[in-house]
Amino acid sequence: MKMMIKNKDEEKEAKHSSLIVRWVSIVALTITVSFVIFSVVAYQIVSHQSMEQQQETSNNVVTTMDRTLSSIQDELEISNVIPALSPSTRRILRGGPAISKKDTENKAFSDSLISSISNPDINVAVYNKHDEIVFINGNSAPKLKEFAGNQLEEVVNRKKGKMLLTYQKIYSEVNGKLTGYVVVSNSMTYYNSLMSNLLHWMVIISLIAIIIFIAISYILVVNVVRPIKTMSKVAKEVNADPNSEARIKELHRDDELEELATSINQMLDRMQGYIEQQKQFVGDVSHELRTPVAVIEGHLNLLERWGKDDPQILDESIKASLQEADRMKHLIQEMLDLTRAEQIDVQYPYEVSDVNEIIRRVVADMAMVHPDFKIQLDEDDLPDDTEIQMYHGHLEQLLVILIDNGIKYSTDRKQINVSAGVTKKNVNIIVQDFGEGISEEDQKKIFNRFYRVDKARTREKGGNGLGLSIAQKLVASYNGTISVESVEGQGSQFKLKFPRLTKKKAAKLRKLNEKKQMPKSNLEA
Repeated sequence: MKMMIKNKDEEKEAKHSSLIVRWVSIVALTITVSFVIFSVVAYQIVSHQSMEQQQETSNNVVTTMDRTLSSIQDELEISNVIPALSPSTRRILRGGPAISKKDTENKAFSDSLISSISNPDINVAVYNKHDEIVFINGNSAPKLKEFAGNQLEEVVNRKKGKMLLTYQKIYSEVNGKLTGYVVVSNSMTYYNSLMSNLLHWMVIISLIAIIIFIAISYILVVNVVRPIKTMSKVAKEVNADPNSEARIKELHRDDELEELATSINQMLDRMQGYIEQQKQFVGDVSHELRTPVAVIEGHLNLLERWGKDDPQILDESIKASLQEADRMKHLIQEMLDLTRAEQIDVQYPYEVSDVNEIIRRVVADMAMVHPDFKIQLDEDDLPDDTEIQMYHGHLEQLLVILIDNGIKYSTDRKQINVSAGVTKKNVNIIVQDFGEGISEEDQKKIFNRFYRVDKARTREKGGNGLGLSIAQKLVASYNGTISVESVEGQGSQFKLKFPRLTKKKAAKLRKLNEKKQMPKSNLEA
């Protein structure tokens, strides 16, 4: 079995891939594809625009040649083509002298044909109807090919780059007859150089940019993954040892990862608190129940030995055992109450209580249960619509604990005063007794679990030392405070303070509470 588990773990480890590798790979692929698409689009746009310029240059030559040669009536021949050209053009073609200052003044150089065929990238050939060359402007003549229509334009790929060929039929403007053909070859030196350099630099810039962005993405991904790894490490430590105090260190990021780390730490603290509660509960139960269990066991042993035949011993043992069993029942209930008091925010997150109504009811009930005590309420300073965020049962429990505590420690003056009032932000409740009072030393300890001011007398009165501890946990769970002022021999005052709810906040909490308590079927509907 262990071997199978080990093999599964190894297989799972083999399948595990780093989040950094995956994220960087995705980013690298995305950036690479984006740059390739961008480069292709940019290259195509530049290529298209440059090609249009080259086509325009070739078309200008073809148009100029067509306008010049269309004046010839008969089939194109050397004898009629050469004279049709301007004198300055003829001079260039025949290898004559350069254009003089006089020619410039006569505007011979302004001939559009000269400027067209003087382009070193342009080769022009004029063919007659028998495919014979009658005019060329260079050493090599572009070949004529059959084509449909009046004009054909094609791009030819060579080792040195692309070349643009333009074929044009020449018609006489006199009789409209076909007299010959013009073929213009444009080697597009600038275009080929531009596109070659553009492709070269695009590849280099793209590679550099991809490397830079991959490095940046790696740094960013590592920055994101590092705290995740820290969280994973802490989670593994806590999983291996639930009592571990390991926590995620403050990330100083002010982002979602910081919030996640804070939430995980709070969750671990709460889990640790629950573990401590469980330990304390078990320890408290084992400690506090040891005495009543020992008492019951002692009486049962006494009965087993000789008390069965003695009615007096039998009666005493049964009464003592029942008393201890009843005390155990109350003790367990109080310890459960104490544990639940530490989980209020989960069980009752949106409860609202009417302070006035609850105080009146509890005071009336306690006065009825203890007719020998004068339990009076002073609520003149408490408005009728005073509300706090608290489960009504817990406010009742708090008041009962404090009033009952005053009754237990009363002396000759059997009176309990309950008063309540408000400030702008808080609700204040005071429970005052006129009993034994609490020493200054004991005032610091009375909220501890199982602490009794006078253990012997308190046990006789049925106290377990948990009432005030439950009260403090309840108050703290609802963001309130509890304090005590006491003078020995004169009595004590317990003061409760809770945040006061506005009408708007109380209405919002009620709506949330109704939604929380709504059956699941209703929510789905």
